[in-house]
Amino acid sequence: MTNPTNTPAARSSLWGRFRFGVIGALLSAPPPRGQLQAALHALAAKTWTHPVTGRDVQFSAVTIERWYYRARREQDDPVGVLRRAVRKDCGQVSLPAAVAERLRRQYHEHPHWTYQLHYDNLVTLLQAEPTLGPPRSYATVRRYLQAHGLRRQPRVQPRHAGEARAAQRRDQREVRSFEAEHVGALWHLDFHHGSLKVLRPQGQWQQPLALAILDDHSRLCCHLQWYLSETAADLVHGLSQALQKRGLPRALLTDNGSAMVADEVVQGLLRLGIVHQRTLPYSPYQNGKQEAFWGNVEGRLLAMLEGQQHLTLAFLNEATQAWVEIDYNRAMHRELSCTPVERFAHAPDVLRASPSSDDLHAAFRLEAKRRQRHSDGTISLDGVRFEVPARFRHFRDVVVRYARWDLSRVDLVDPRHGTLLAPLYPLDRAANADGRRAAITPPASNDAALPPQNRQHQGSLPPLLHKILADYSATGLPPAYLPQTLPNHEEGDS
Repeated sequence: MTNPTNTPAARSSLWGRFRFGVIGALLSAPPPRGQLQAALHALAAKTWTHPVTGRDVQFSAVTIERWYYRARREQDDPVGVLRRAVRKDCGQVSLPAAVAERLRRQYHEHPHWTYQLHYDNLVTLLQAEPTLGPPRSYATVRRYLQAHGLRRQPRVQPRHAGEARAAQRRDQREVRSFEAEHVGALWHLDFHHGSLKVLRPQGQWQQPLALAILDDHSRLCCHLQWYLSETAADLVHGLSQALQKRGLPRALLTDNGSAMVADEVVQGLLRLGIVHQRTLPYSPYQNGKQEAFWGNVEGRLLAMLEGQQHLTLAFLNEATQAWVEIDYNRAMHRELSCTPVERFAHAPDVLRASPSSDDLHAAFRLEAKRRQRHSDGTISLDGVRFEVPARFRHFRDVVVRYARWDLSRVDLVDPRHGTLLAPLYPLDRAANADGRRAAITPPASNDAALPPQNRQHQGSLPPLLHKILADYSATGLPPAYLPQTLPNHEEGDS
C-alpha cells in the first residue's frame, strides 16, 4: 500500500505544520524589543524531530528567523507560506519524443511485461540505435509508464471467444460502483464452490456449493444454503426461502449459468413480477458485492470449520444459518457505517408480500405445447406419458405447465389467459388393464332445434350440387355422357 505521506504535496504540508510549530510561540507571544535574537538562538539550540524521517535535527537561528518573518508577512495563511515549494516539474517525466514513442509502442505490443522487462528491452533498443540518445535510468522509465497509465496488465488466457470479447470490453469501458436506492429494489444471486468438503452418508467426500441471495442496498444476506449440485431445482429451492423470509424484490441480478437461465426460473420470475437482469458474459466483476460476500464466507465461516473432521452437509447448513443471522447480518459494514440488518429495517423499501409455498411452487414452472394422441388421449413429458381428461380430447395441441425436476404436479393451462384447466396424472397401465372405460358423452345434437321444414329436407341434395345441376340444365345441353347398355342389364345394375 502506498504511504500517503510519501507524496510531494503531503511532505510539503508536513513541513508547513512543522515550521509553524517551531515559530508559533514567537507569533503568539512576541518577545520584547531587542530580545528577538536571543529567542531565535534559544530555538536554534533545541533538538527537533524531522517531520518526514523522524530523526533528531537542529536548525540555525538564521533559518528560524526567515520562517518567522515569512509567517508575519502572510497573516491570512501563515502555515501555507511555510510549506516547502513543490518543484514545477514535479510529476513530469522527461523522455525524448522518439524514445517515448518507442516505449509506448513497446507497451501496446506487450502490455503484460513488467517494468523491468520494458526497461531492459528499451536499453537494448537504444544501444542498437545510438541516434536516439543514451539509455535512461530504470526509475525514469518506470515513472513515465506509471504517469501515463501504462501499468502492467494481468495475463489472461481466454479459453473462449466470449472471454476475449469480455476482456476487450472491460479495457474499453470504465467500471463504476453502483447501489440501489431502496431495500428490495435489487437482489443478487450466485453459486459458489466451497473450499471444504462434506462427508456424504455413503462415505464419500464431496465439495458443496453455496447459494446466496443478497439485498443490494442493505447488503443483507436474505438466504444462504449449501447444496451438492447447481441445478435450477436447487436455485428455486433456495430463492423461494429467501422470498418467504424477506418478501418479493423488484429485480434480481444473476450471471448466465445454466440454472439461472432455465425456463422454470425465467418464467417463474416473470409470473412473480421480478425483473431478471443478467451480467455480461464472462464479467463477474459486475456482481462485485456477491464476490466480496464469498470472501466473507471463506474467511470467517469456513475458516472456523476447518477443524471439523467429519463435516456433514446438515451441520454445515446449520452452522451457516447461525453465522448469517448472528454474525454477518449484525456485523458493522464498513461502507454502510451500520449493520446490514439495521439498514434493511430502517431504509425505505419497495418489497412486496411473498406468496404462499404452494403459489411459489406453482410459479416456478415452464409452459410447453404438446400434441395429443387421439388414439388414447395422452401426451408425453420427459419420457413420461400423461392422460388428458376426456373433456379435452378434442384439443389437437395442449399447453401444460410443469417443472422438469418434479413431474408430480402437471397442469393443463389455457394458453391465452394462463388459467389452470385441469391437473394431469401419469398414465397408469395397470389400472387401465381392468377393462373398465368411462363412457364418452357425445356432443349435444342440434336437430331438435331445427324447424320441421328443415328436418324434412335433410335427405335432399346439398345446396351447391343443386345449384350446379340447375345451372347445367339452364344451358339446354344434354348430359355429356353415353349410358352403357348391356344385355339383360340396365344402367346402374350391379
